Amino acid sequence: MNTKRSIFEEVDEGAERVVMPAGGVIDGARKDARGAIRLWLSALGILVVLMIVVGGLTRLTDSGLSITEWRPVAGALPPIGVEAWEAEFDKYRQIPEYQLQNEGMTLAEFKTIYWWEWWHRQLGRITGLVWAAGFLFFLAARRIPAGWTGRLLLPGALGGVQGVMGWWMVSSGLSCDELDVSSYRL
Repeated sequence: MNTKRSIFEEVDEGAERVVMPAGGVIDGARKDARGAIRLWLSALGILVVLMIVVGGLTRLTDSGLSITEWRPVAGALPPIGVEAWEAEFDKYRQIPEYQLQNEGMTLAEFKTIYWWEWWHRQLGRITGLVWAAGFLFFLAARRIPAGWTGRLLLPGALGGVQGVMGWWMVSSGLSCDELDVSSYRL
């Protein structure tokens, strides 16, 4: 009876001691995988929070319909030069939001709402790239623990679906006589 025991441990002298497994499931992978994956997922979490904040501000500033096309790759560059800005502004002038609410808006005012939406989309691109780069790195380096590949693939797939649904929502405000996007698609 001189040995220390847990409060709920059996008193019987002949009972086997239960040995608890040490560490988490990620610890079974290569050294430092847990810390690196934690850092990557934390960075993704911060980017998602920023995306929510910028998306909310985009909604509050009524900027979401300022970019009328969905170009995931080519749209990464903003308009460069006066002609490119005028072309983007002409596209915006064709949608009901401009015709019914913002008629008479200047190019400078348009640039303000354009930049909100552009940064919102850029943040989505950056988030997707951070996810893809991290996932592919950990996959190629074989640092993803067994059983976690699908779990780490899921956020990227959901992010891609969210991007498509975001465009589907924006497109609802481009073609009808509504000033905003469809509330059913929000």
